[in-house]
This record gives sequence, structure tokens and C-alpha cells, in this order.
Amino acid sequence: MSGNKIVEWEGKYLRIVRVGTWEYVERCGGVHAVVILAEHDGKVVLVEQPRTPLGERKCLEMPAGLVGDEDPDATIEGTAIKELEEETGFTADHVEVIGEFFSSPGMVSEGFTLVRAHGLKRIGDGGGTEHEEIEVHLVPRSEISAFVEKKRKAGCAIDTKMLLLLAEFILPQNSGGGGSAQR
Repeated sequence: MSGNKIVEWEGKYLRIVRVGTWEYVERCGGVHAVVILAEHDGKVVLVEQPRTPLGERKCLEMPAGLVGDEDPDATIEGTAIKELEEETGFTADHVEVIGEFFSSPGMVSEGFTLVRAHGLKRIGDGGGTEHEEIEVHLVPRSEISAFVEKKRKAGCAIDTKMLLLLAEFILPQNSGGGGSAQR
């Protein structure tokens, strides 16, 4: 695709741009997301919170946050620990960067950096800041699929990044040919 990028609309946090006939959304100010894969005592740490774009419907997610929205010098690792503490009440000894991913590249330019938090310790209740209503869930890995289905049936939205945790339940264990899931 060729053509110049034209800003069709810009707000405080987002802008809609067009390149040729393709329209998409991007964040303003170089802000990007970090998503945190965290386990404590064999249980995956998840959060549930209302999301405005979903009509305030609650959404089940892995903990996450924006890098650079408050501090332009923020790091991925520092933001991951800050968000983990605020949202879940856990801190981590260190954070391992897994890589950058894009959840909807046909519609938004935003990617996220997936990290794994190591050495979790409980330091508080979590729940987010005074502007957030976050519920923390600790779910055994073996029960993730059933927990997600229970939440879905209760009307909770499920964030696409939850597919990472559901892969072992979705992919065939042995398809008998190339490309089979391995453990």
C-alpha cells in the first residue's frame, strides 16, 4: 500500500488516520501497552474491569497498562511492575520481556509488549487506582478454560489476549501430522 498518511481526526489519546483507502486508529504521543503474564502459587493472575468501549461491560483480562502515559521516560519493565502492583496487589522480583504482538493489525496500529513477571509477592489488595474498579482473580491453570466459560456465560467480555492462556485447551494435543501442538 502506498500513499501519505492523513490524519482524519485527532483527540487527546487517539487519532484516526488514512493511507490511501485504508483507515485505522493509532495512539497519540508514542504510548504503547504492556501485558503481564503472572502466576502466584500455581494460579494465573487475572483482572476483571468495566470497559467504556464495551458499554461499561466487564472484561476478563491479563493485567496490563500503558507505557509512557504518565512518565515519558517509563520503561516496559517498570510499568509492568507498577501496573501489577496497582491492579492486582502483587509485585515481582523481575520482569522478562517475551516480545511485541499486535491484536488487531487491520484496524489499529497499537501493539503490546508481552512480559512474564517472576517472583510474585503479595503487597496489597490491588483493585486499581481511585478511577478503576478492578476485581482480581487467581485461577489454577487447569481451570482457566472453565473459568473463562463461566465468566462468558455471566456476560463478561473476554479479552483476545486471553487466547494465550486458552491455547492448550483449544489446540489438538496430537493431530497425527505436521503442525501439531506440543507440550
